[in-house]
Amino acid sequence: MKNSKSHFRFSKQERSGIFYLLLLLILILGAKWLWINYGTQSQPSSLIINQELQKELDSLRALAKQKDTLKLYPFNPNYISDYKAYFLGLSSGELENIIRFRAKDSFMNSPEDFQNVSGISDSMLKRSLPFLRFPKWKTKKRGQASKKELTPTWSNVKTVIDINLATKEDLMQVKGIGEKLAARTIKFRDKLGGFVTEEQFMDVYGLPPEVAQKAMQIFKVLKKPSITPVNINTAPYEELVQLIYIDKKTAWAIVQYRDRNGVFKSYQELKNLHGFPSDKLDRIALYLSL
Repeated sequence: MKNSKSHFRFSKQERSGIFYLLLLLILILGAKWLWINYGTQSQPSSLIINQELQKELDSLRALAKQKDTLKLYPFNPNYISDYKAYFLGLSSGELENIIRFRAKDSFMNSPEDFQNVSGISDSMLKRSLPFLRFPKWKTKKRGQASKKELTPTWSNVKTVIDINLATKEDLMQVKGIGEKLAARTIKFRDKLGGFVTEEQFMDVYGLPPEVAQKAMQIFKVLKKPSITPVNINTAPYEELVQLIYIDKKTAWAIVQYRDRNGVFKSYQELKNLHGFPSDKLDRIALYLSL
């Protein structure tokens, strides 16, 4: 009886074909696996970079849009802030010129003064004029004397009071200053060791800016207190933190910045410190030296 031929037996040629077919399948599957695991690894990085770039672009667009939509109302440039200087297009050097000038308790009373002090160009002054408002003064003759006395038109107060001698009752004469705000102002004055400039009314907690402006027309620094400026290039942390405008974090940031970058060459460098109250730099500078 003859043995029947098995269906699972292949010739040598058939076995070779099957082997190469399996090898080809293995190579294809291996290549696919490599592509999935390694070939696309760079894609997430590119995606992350693109996302970061997009965020940066979106941020820049938002800033540009914000600048276009924000409005700047006319203001007294003697009290210019970083934001207002940025809006006008002043450079850091031009703003520093104003801060140094104001640190001497001097005032700008005209557009010409503003240009001379800041050092801006004629074209910059022309663009800035719609936003600048200087105190309006009127002349008042004393009898037949030829002398002229400058008097603020917005104030009907006949007597100027020294802020460093003012009592709580004196302060309460200003509309908007009650007993609490008057007491808080005196407490703030005591911590300062005395007002060095009238602008420090702006730093009294809870005192509305418009009320502070009224107070600044009535109360003046007639006699400056004796202040020993703190050298920010040599003062240790313990001395810096004693200044009312500088908290512990800012004092520590000043010391660290000094260690990394060397001495401060300008008060404007303080703006590089995270959390520094840049809007108060002109007042803070009164208590500092380089």
